[in-house]
Amino acid sequence: MEATLTFTVTDEDTAAAVGSGSLPVLGTPRLLAWCEAATCAAIDPTLTPGSTSVGTRIELEHLAASPVGQEVEVTASASYVDGRLHRFTVAARHLGGADAGRVVGTGEVTRVVVDAERFLSRISPDARGLRD
Repeated sequence: MEATLTFTVTDEDTAAAVGSGSLPVLGTPRLLAWCEAATCAAIDPTLTPGSTSVGTRIELEHLAASPVGQEVEVTASASYVDGRLHRFTVAARHLGGADAGRVVGTGEVTRVVVDAERFLSRISPDARGLRD
């Protein structure tokens, strides 16, 4: 299982915009969301109808700044699978420009496959209504 997604840093993706700092560079929370999106893209084709995956553990090192306008490629590769548990290695790199290939971040994301209805039935009735 592997997926690669490409994103372009916008003003809405900056640390200043997402509340993780004051600089106009890619915010760590957004990088984390992009890494999770790549793991979802990798695992989704393997899911059976009615199932989904949920993130349960994340380890991420944000290694380099990415300015607004920078394209970032995020790759998720399955590194361990045990039944419903799927662990992915993630890596983000700059695309294009003088910094092409520069590693922006690396880490590991763990996801667990669950039955969506059963999962939602375990939480409050208000939250279950959010799925529609």
